[in-house]
Order: sequence, then structure tokens, then C-alpha cells
Amino acid sequence: MLHEAEFWVAVAFVILLGAFGYFGLHRVILNALDNRGERIRKELDDARRLKEEAQSLVAEYRERRASAEREAQDIVASAKAEAERIAVEAKAKMEDFVARRTKSAESKIAQAEQQAVADVRAAAADAAVAAASSVLSQTVKGSLADNLLEKSIKDVRDKLN
Repeated sequence: MLHEAEFWVAVAFVILLGAFGYFGLHRVILNALDNRGERIRKELDDARRLKEEAQSLVAEYRERRASAEREAQDIVASAKAEAERIAVEAKAKMEDFVARRTKSAESKIAQAEQQAVADVRAAAADAAVAAASSVLSQTVKGSLADNLLEKSIKDVRDKLN
């Protein structure tokens, strides 16, 4: 047994453990492990806290994005409604404008027609007066002719105008 290497390794190990115990190295190692464990626990707590903050930020940004998308959809819908309303108003205004222009044109045409009829009547009256005066002046003579001529001209003008 004294010649076996395993025996001497075991003896050296026991001596080493005794030396560690005598110098208090086990306390240093345990303190170092405790400190390391505490540091790792703090890092894990910080990581959990950061993860929770990140999750709350993600949720908040998702909510904001959804809110912004809803607002954008509302804006688009109101813009479409406004565009449709403006188009309806423009169509109504255009129809009103066309109706007023048509009525104005019809009124001008009617006035022109009335003026043309009046001009034709006046020209016809003047021609009839000239013809009557020519015929009467050649056939009737004297003061009777003058009275008859004036009365006839007056009657023709009254009837044609």
C-alpha cells in the first residue's frame, strides 16, 4: 500500500485540505462563491426587470401603433367622406349653374324672338303704311284724302304694333 501512487495522492489530498482548513482558505472560497452567487442573482434580477420593462414597452408601442393605425383609418375615412361630400356639392353647383345658364339662354332667345317679331311687325306696318299712303294718294284727292290717309295710317299702326 505504501508503494501505490493512489495512496500518496490521497495523503497529499488530505494534507492539502488540512492546509486549506488551517489557513481558512475554505472561507475565502465560500465567500468568493457567495459573492459570485449574489452578483449572478443581481444580474438575473436586473435581467428580469429589463425584460419586464422591454415587454411593457413593446406592449405600449403595439398599442400606440394600433391607435395610430385606427387614427389613420379614421382620417382616410373622413377624407373619403369629405371628398364625396365635395363631389356632391360640386355636382349640385354645376347642375345649378347649367340650369341657370340654360334658363338665361332661353330667356335671351325669347327676348330676341320677341324683338324679331316686333321688328318684323314694325317693318310690315311701315310697308303697309307706305303702300296704303301710295295707293290712297293716287286714288283719293283733296282734304278727304288727307283725313282718310291719316286715319288709315293710324289704324294700321295701332293694329300692327
